Amino acid sequence: MKNDGYSETTIEPIGRRLRTLAKQVDLNLPQKVKEHIARQNWSTAYKENVVNAYCHYAETHNVQWQKPIYLRASSLKKLPLESDIDFVINHATPKSMVAYRLIKECGLRPIEVEMLTQKHFDLEQGVVYPEIAKGSEPRAPRMKGETLAMLKALIGKQKLGLNDRIFSSSLTLQKNWNKLRNSLALRYSKPELRQIRLYDLRHFYGSMIYQKTKDIVHTQRMMGHKNIKNTLRYIHLVGFREDEWTCKVAKDLQEAMNLIEQGFEYVTEMDGIKIFRKRK
Repeated sequence: MKNDGYSETTIEPIGRRLRTLAKQVDLNLPQKVKEHIARQNWSTAYKENVVNAYCHYAETHNVQWQKPIYLRASSLKKLPLESDIDFVINHATPKSMVAYRLIKECGLRPIEVEMLTQKHFDLEQGVVYPEIAKGSEPRAPRMKGETLAMLKALIGKQKLGLNDRIFSSSLTLQKNWNKLRNSLALRYSKPELRQIRLYDLRHFYGSMIYQKTKDIVHTQRMMGHKNIKNTLRYIHLVGFREDEWTCKVAKDLQEAMNLIEQGFEYVTEMDGIKIFRKRK
């Protein structure tokens, strides 16, 4: 696949799925592979991914098989509350915390976080230039100042070279997220935390971009989507209820700047007082 021009971000998950499949069934027996996939209690989307991975193996090794069809159903996702997302992130280890913040604040995919080295960052401007995944368009999102400071401290502590990967694999990031959120849900009696997937942090980023701009093309560019159909899902995620907002006012420029740094957005001005809001 590398010789055919596939990126590492595409090759890695395909290889991982094939290695897992090979532990369970002989890859040179396509009918057995098909039966094995059909019996698994996997989501339709994951079965589709495994089938596509096996197609690469079958083509490379001249294995003839009739590809089964698994079409993932489109579904509307509920966007988690930012307060719940931040609750999980703030209980993570310093290294994982930076990784999760990059997904939430910059819209990176977990596989893009996995590939990050020092060369992918402008540590002066706080900009990240991720290696694109899933054939997406290039983009250069900006980190928040606190995240940038945490990243600099992490790099300094680990004493990494320019080409050394900073974070764990996407699979490890996913496992650690699930373990942490489930533990917190049990410890603090917050069952809603168990519903927050790691990828929801990226969905949150896309939804916030659209909510602030109401510009679907801009949102598409910031998410790196080639097909705008993938971006349209974020429109339905921004119908927030009024009780999901925290409102604050600013009487002068300094107060307004402080609120903006905290993530509040300007709404309007009444009686000389500027009103800001931020989703809870």
